[in-house]
Amino acid sequence: MFSKAAIWVVIALVLFMVFKQFDSRSTASNAKSIAYSDFITEVKAGHIKDAVLEGPMIVATTQDGSKVKTASTNLDRGLVGDLLNNGVKFDVKQPEEQSFLSQVFISWFPMLLLIGVWIFFMRQMQGGGKGGAFSFGKSKARMLDENSNSVTFADVAGCDEAKEEVQELVEFLRDPTKFQKLGGRIPHGVLMVGPPGTGKTLLARAIAGEAKVPFFTISGSDFVEMFVGVGASRVRDMFENAKKHAPCIIFIDEIDAVGRHRGAGMGGGNDEREQTLNQMLVEMDGFEANSGVIVIAATNRADVLDKALLRPGRFDRQVMVGLPDIRGREQILYVHMRKVPIAPDVKADILARGTPGFSGADLANLVNEAALFAARRNKRLVEMQDFEDAKDKIVMGPERKSAVMREEERRNTAYHESGHAVVAKLLPKADPVHKVTIMPRGYALGLTWQLPEHDRVNMYKDKMLEEISILFGGRIAEEIFMHQMSTGASNDFERATKLARAMVTRYGMSETLGTMVYEDSEQDAYFGRMASKTVSEATQQKVDAEIRSILDEQYALARKLLEENRDKVDVMAKALLEWETLDADQVNDIMNGDEPRPPRNGVPAKKSSSDNNRPGDISPNATAPA
Repeated sequence: MFSKAAIWVVIALVLFMVFKQFDSRSTASNAKSIAYSDFITEVKAGHIKDAVLEGPMIVATTQDGSKVKTASTNLDRGLVGDLLNNGVKFDVKQPEEQSFLSQVFISWFPMLLLIGVWIFFMRQMQGGGKGGAFSFGKSKARMLDENSNSVTFADVAGCDEAKEEVQELVEFLRDPTKFQKLGGRIPHGVLMVGPPGTGKTLLARAIAGEAKVPFFTISGSDFVEMFVGVGASRVRDMFENAKKHAPCIIFIDEIDAVGRHRGAGMGGGNDEREQTLNQMLVEMDGFEANSGVIVIAATNRADVLDKALLRPGRFDRQVMVGLPDIRGREQILYVHMRKVPIAPDVKADILARGTPGFSGADLANLVNEAALFAARRNKRLVEMQDFEDAKDKIVMGPERKSAVMREEERRNTAYHESGHAVVAKLLPKADPVHKVTIMPRGYALGLTWQLPEHDRVNMYKDKMLEEISILFGGRIAEEIFMHQMSTGASNDFERATKLARAMVTRYGMSETLGTMVYEDSEQDAYFGRMASKTVSEATQQKVDAEIRSILDEQYALARKLLEENRDKVDVMAKALLEWETLDADQVNDIMNGDEPRPPRNGVPAKKSSSDNNRPGDISPNATAPA
């Protein structure tokens, strides 16, 4: 920042001095140039009012106020007499002598300006890193020494298998001779693969923290620049610095930015990126062994990495860091709860069951949101209700309490969500209904939230068919009880059709078409391969007919269930209109034929009415991410 300001200060000073030098001549530049003989004639005719003699230059003002200039000669001794005899006021000025420094600045000004602008733009393109504009090939990796890195395995939870995989890396970094004396060779590189937010970076820092070794961290995008060869130079510089601090760990985050397939159509053919990748391959398994330097990389797109990067001798070990199960989520919650004051009623096991599909980053966000809820309510401890509200906000979106709806819209939404909930409760394989609400959240006017009892690993045909029926429940309830159709079911239909199509074309769950894939892989388009048509027109018609058959059957099943349980739908819709949100216990009361118990807070929701409802809002059958 300071160097950038200094460049502009120098440019400004040069411009100021140049303008100052030419400012005194600005008046002369505006004057009309005439011949010296004509000037003498004008003086003798009395047309000149005054004049200024500065060296060989004469600038005069005529009687009418215009400016004229001419070049005189020092040999004309009668000029002064002519001016005096004709009443011309004149002054004599000595020409300003320019200092040596000023002459240098003026003569070199164009070159200095070009150099300054060039340096400025080069620093902009290179990010202004340490070393100035000529540090293109220097590595941007940041180093954490053993004293700065306090992360250990105790701070990492929910990935026990991954920790076991990398445990021997810690032992090697602590005592390399233990493996070397038996002829063992520790992996040069470890690739951590998993969805975003699962703790890949945290696990890499924990390895360095446990081993008490330096930790170099860099992003894959930091290698690639607009100049060919810069990335390769940075790779060389990074490994040279790492060797000086060996044993150490190099962590490359998002390595797919530089390690994608070479020459594979989309995303390929970039000379700079490919040269950077080639240099990385050489450094990891080249002519000299990088003993004591372990490279750990992280990505969530291992399928796009170049095969040469994954062969033994380079990234010869892949560690899967997946989404945590219910036990892992409980451990992660305990880790993050240590940082906030927790009330005695908070149960981490209950929260873990209610957050299927959450990553470690999602659970950290859950604890943070709960703490914010407690702070807004002026509490000293974070209670279970704060966690429930934070979970609802993350999964379903924030409540739009200011949104106003007409009473007819509220009734339509109440019956729509009641249709989803009643069908879900009547089907044996469906996940339990956790909450039903007509409080607008996010882009939805209402939500039916189902929570699975166990972590979902596989999807089964009977359960997928029941999900299609549940998705149709909202539209059918509108038809039966409101005698109309709305656009609120558009997202339901889209999800039901997509699910049925996957059953027929990808999962082989059609008795008519059998176990055959009728859909092209989406991965082919990513790599730039030409997609070929795999089915004929006649077969495609059979596929469409089978999808139509599945949707019609499940639509008929959902309609039958709602027709047979009209009383339960009515009671649930009235309860939603009164309280706006029903929990699992209230839904169970209604399905058992009992009067639903009042809300826990005991305060009925306020009804709103207005004509400001937006058409086209959807009310999806919300489920926790799996």
